[in-house]
Amino acid sequence: MGEVSGITKKIIKFRDDRDWMQFHDPKNMAVSIILEASELLEHFQWKTKEEVEKYIIQNKTEIKDEIADIALYLFELADNLGISLLSAMEEKLKKNGMKYPVEKARGRHTKYNKL
Repeated sequence: MGEVSGITKKIIKFRDDRDWMQFHDPKNMAVSIILEASELLEHFQWKTKEEVEKYIIQNKTEIKDEIADIALYLFELADNLGISLLSAMEEKLKKNGMKYPVEKARGRHTKYNKL
């Protein structure tokens, strides 16, 4: 069993043991991902680069928990929609590679349509 498959099964079991599928429709899952991402962003709000570097060292567990919350919801949403997360990521990397060719994008943050 692959790592993605294994953790997805644990997520689904956790959800199903609590009878939460009734709440985990695509809209609510997408909202939950954004809410958790906002909680992650809150750790960095208003801090300078130097403050962020120090903050990360002191608050790594809390940051890790927020990242995990996002991933848990994302893995479940993909599973609920019948989407292979790994395949979707591979396909997106290929698309991004075409939109951002190394020779044009290396070292630049310019959006693909402006390269």
